[in-house]
Amino acid sequence: QVQLVESGGGLVQAGGSLRLSCAASGIPFIVVDIGWYRQAPGKQRDLVASITSRGTTNYADSVKGRFTISRDNTKNTMYLQMNSLKPEDTAVYYCATKLLSTDYWGQGTQVTVSS
Repeated sequence: QVQLVESGGGLVQAGGSLRLSCAASGIPFIVVDIGWYRQAPGKQRDLVASITSRGTTNYADSVKGRFTISRDNTKNTMYLQMNSLKPEDTAVYYCATKLLSTDYWGQGTQVTVSS
C-alpha cells in the first residue's frame, strides 16, 4: 500500500521559514520522481517544486530562490525548505508521485503565513 505522509506545516509570520517533510512507504522511492504541490482556497492545485530520481530539481517561478526541494533516499523522505515566506504562500501543501501510471497524493499539510 502506497502512503505519502506530509508533516511540518504550521503558522508562521511573513519572512519566516518552515521545513516540510514527506515520508513515503510502499513504493521504490529511489526510482520515482516526486514533487510538492499547493492549493489555496478557491484556487487550483499547482506545482511548487519537483525532484527527479536523479536529483534534478524544478521550481515554480513564484518560489525560485526562496524554496529548496531535496530528498533523502536512505529515509524515503522528501523535503521542502521554505524561506522568506509570504502571505501568498498560504495553502495546503501536498506531496505527490506517480508509479506505473498511477498518481499518489498525501493528505496535505496546512501552511499559513501571516502578514
